Amino acid sequence: MFDVIVAGGGPTGAMLAAELRLHDVRVLVLEKETEPVSHVRVLSMHTRTLELMAMRGLLDRFLERGRRRPVGGVFAAIDKPAADGYLLGLPQPILVRLLEEHAIELGAEVRRDRAVTGFAQDDDGVTVELAGGERLRTRYLVGCDGARSTVRKQLGVGFPGEPSRNDTLMGEVAVAMPPDEIAARVAEVGDKRFMLRPFGDEVYSVVVPCAGVSERAEPPTIEDFRQELRAIAGTDFGVHSPRWLSRFGDATRLAERYRVGRVLLAGDAAHIHPPAGGQGMNLGVQDAFNLGWKLAAQVRGWAPETLLDTYHAERRPVAEDVLNNTRAQVELAGTEPGPRAVRALFTELMDIAEVHRYLIEKITATGIRYDVGDGPDQLGRRLPDMDLKQGRLYDRLHRGRGLVLDRTERLTVAGWADRVDLVADPAAALDAPAVLLRPDGYVAWLGEDQQDLDAHLTRWFGRPGHRS
Repeated sequence: MFDVIVAGGGPTGAMLAAELRLHDVRVLVLEKETEPVSHVRVLSMHTRTLELMAMRGLLDRFLERGRRRPVGGVFAAIDKPAADGYLLGLPQPILVRLLEEHAIELGAEVRRDRAVTGFAQDDDGVTVELAGGERLRTRYLVGCDGARSTVRKQLGVGFPGEPSRNDTLMGEVAVAMPPDEIAARVAEVGDKRFMLRPFGDEVYSVVVPCAGVSERAEPPTIEDFRQELRAIAGTDFGVHSPRWLSRFGDATRLAERYRVGRVLLAGDAAHIHPPAGGQGMNLGVQDAFNLGWKLAAQVRGWAPETLLDTYHAERRPVAEDVLNNTRAQVELAGTEPGPRAVRALFTELMDIAEVHRYLIEKITATGIRYDVGDGPDQLGRRLPDMDLKQGRLYDRLHRGRGLVLDRTERLTVAGWADRVDLVADPAAALDAPAVLLRPDGYVAWLGEDQQDLDAHLTRWFGRPGHRS
């Protein structure tokens, strides 16, 4: 019997498996595809996802294989100066492979050509049924099986929202037209809401809308791009030699519940939205970080009574906000007078530094604040990495445990030492005497009183002295 079965071996499923294995949870990943993903679509790893990779010691693996890009133009493709930080572009097959390798290194088992067709849960666990009749037993099941999730459908969870109305073509291509002519032509018809911009190595990123929804399952062809570009811009810019081409719909849906008993949902199984801002993969991986340590705590027996319920309470509002900002970006891409006027207004407003930063924080997930109780603004937010007297803060989070960073050098985590680490550093760049960080890097407490800290340790990490 497994502790957790994860249906779906994409980025969300692989990341969740790795997070569970940090706590010695017996985890099996079931992936319906026989071979790893092969279509070369480039995904953007946003600031918060890159921070999470650093917390697990994985960042260098991704930096070695990705391409850094400035954080500019990510909201509705409105071209503004780059903000601090960077995005990392990475081909999807490489990203999935790195996350799967990480999970396997930690001891996760991955089985391919194993499609989940149904399940039945009871008080003690879940019986998972596979194509071909095989049955497996697990304590918990997590559906990370995509937009058409079998787990979500079998669970009977509603998936309300809007169906797809229009497709968007995206890809990376070479072009025959000289760069100065491209720039002039894009500027001339820029209000038609297509994008053609240099990506590097004489390759251009192209995004072009097309009316209606295609019934074709296969990716678009370069001729599809030429046709849509000619319709909008009057020229196809001589696009050729594509690196990758993809088609996306603009369906927007959000699961009504993320948990029913011993079955949970994460990633695209819980939410889908247009690709505006490149947020989808990041949203799913961050679901996994939020859920992993909480589900592991439940399995290991030290979870406070309501800990697992905070997964739905925290992550569903984040997804709802992403759905809304992508809806807004889609509207801003419209070519009618109304959307064009609103886009012009947004373009002006984004010249205000606070407005620009606010929108960038939405896209990159650095502005998230979980409701962990009343207190200073930093409570419930991420804590950026910082230098400590010995190394870096994120280096102390590689094991997926909680952490108390104490400037007072007076606090203790003695009763929780099997789940929480203590770092005493009077020179740490904190705005508080001490902070309690959850395994996902969010601040759960600030202060200096030991009794108050003990209460919050109990709230998030269970009873002191517990041994799983």
